[in-house]
Order: sequence, then structure tokens, then C-alpha cells
Amino acid sequence: MTDTPFIKAFIIAVFVLILVALGSAARSLFRRGGENSTATVKALTVRVALSFALIITLGVLYALGVIEPNR
Repeated sequence: MTDTPFIKAFIIAVFVLILVALGSAARSLFRRGGENSTATVKALTVRVALSFALIITLGVLYALGVIEPNR
């Protein structure tokens, strides 16, 4: 099978969400000088979870033959 536009869009969307979570963590860290560390930790936890889910999803899609590396 070949890559479909839906899969490419999904991967890009998850990557953008990872960047948004990272930006949210940075904003909450610098907004109050580090006082609100709970919001920072939550945003970074979301980023790690999204990254882990993206890696697992890419592995499963590759194992199923849905996506292929560029040659």
C-alpha cells in the first residue's frame, strides 16, 4: 500500500499538537517565573504522551505495510 493523504495529515497534525504542547509549557513556565509548575508539568506530560503515541502509531503503520520509507 502507499501513503494516503489522510495518514500524512494525521501525522502532521499530531506533530503540530506536540509543538503546541511544548509552547504551552514554555509559556506557563515563563509567564509567572516558574510559580505555576503544575501547568508546566501537565503540558510536558501531554507532549511526552503525544510523542510516545506518534512513535507507536508509526511503528504499527509500518509493520502493517500502510506506510513505507522513502527510497
